[in-house]
Amino acid sequence: MNFSFTADQQNIRDSVLRHCSRFTDDYWLSRDRDAIFPHDFHRSMAEAGWLGVAMPEKFGGAGLGITEAAIMMQAVAESGGGMSAASSIHGPVFTMKPVELFGTDEQKQRMIPPVINGEDLICFAVTEPNTGLDTTKLKTRAEKRDGGYLVNGEKIWISVAKVAKKVMLLARTTPLDEVKRKTDGLSLFFTDIDPAKMEIRTIHKMGRHAVDSNMLFISDLWIPEEDRIGKEGDGFKIILHGLNPERILLGAEAIGLGRVALKKAARYANERIVFDRPIGMNQGIQHPLAKCWAQLEAANLMVMKAATLFDQGLDCGIEANAGKYLAAEAGFEACHTAMLTLGGMGYAQEYHVERYLREILIPRTAPVSPHMILNFLAEKALGLPKSY
Repeated sequence: MNFSFTADQQNIRDSVLRHCSRFTDDYWLSRDRDAIFPHDFHRSMAEAGWLGVAMPEKFGGAGLGITEAAIMMQAVAESGGGMSAASSIHGPVFTMKPVELFGTDEQKQRMIPPVINGEDLICFAVTEPNTGLDTTKLKTRAEKRDGGYLVNGEKIWISVAKVAKKVMLLARTTPLDEVKRKTDGLSLFFTDIDPAKMEIRTIHKMGRHAVDSNMLFISDLWIPEEDRIGKEGDGFKIILHGLNPERILLGAEAIGLGRVALKKAARYANERIVFDRPIGMNQGIQHPLAKCWAQLEAANLMVMKAATLFDQGLDCGIEANAGKYLAAEAGFEACHTAMLTLGGMGYAQEYHVERYLREILIPRTAPVSPHMILNFLAEKALGLPKSY
């Protein structure tokens, strides 16, 4: 049992932090204010080869694991870019896993390289307005036609759709009342965004304004059969292989965001003089920050354990969900505590911690709420009756 990074893993962390230092707090504040996708950041990470960190070398990736991807994404968030930076690039890491694992050789060659070299921005379209996390009841329908499928339906909370070229889409190919198991009859597609057939409507939200969130209204979208990933009806099973990596990466990002918030708070507490002494001398300031540090580091161990299990091909559902839960809660507490440490200036945009606080709510809420994670852990870890 070794909790230390290897030399290569430490090099990944150091290199990413160094690369991201080119994109300052003021850069991310500007993107938050103008709500423009950070194309230059995305392009720079693609050119440096980071988007393909967990993709096979034969498709242009680095051939590393989700552990290394988590280290990378944690550093991205910790650099000060937070969820704006992380959300602009983490899609290629977990979204393309189903293609890597279940795609044909032709699909892998056609689909993966343009994503990891930055040519194709992608979005992930699963959630729907009236189904939430009850994925088996998706209403979006893909009806079989000669040579492909005709798709109609609605999706919600689809990030990057405004600028994406490609979409990973889950749709029902067999009606729910015609399948033996409710998880059957869903199919996964990776296909082109067609603005003529997909109305993309922005959802105005609290934070992470640089990375758009949207509703999609799909009307007679044609998807050729060669864009279906895996067998028809196996989409639910296939997409599960991308969900644990997603939780791991979001957990790592939440820890990174909590760390940069603590760093800002500790620096301020050392420099801010009140009653002729730095406020960092006061235990009322020290103890909350120290508690946050301990919580973040403990959560990080669970996130990295989950990543290690995934890379070893072992079941990591409990650990991935627990890691995401612990990291998001610890990250939120750290960002909130940082804001309180700065007092009134914590509410000012120029000090950036208010942006961190707004953005930490993303991993705390999405893609699965803390309450649903606790339901899952109660069932899977403790053997309690399923509550949903």
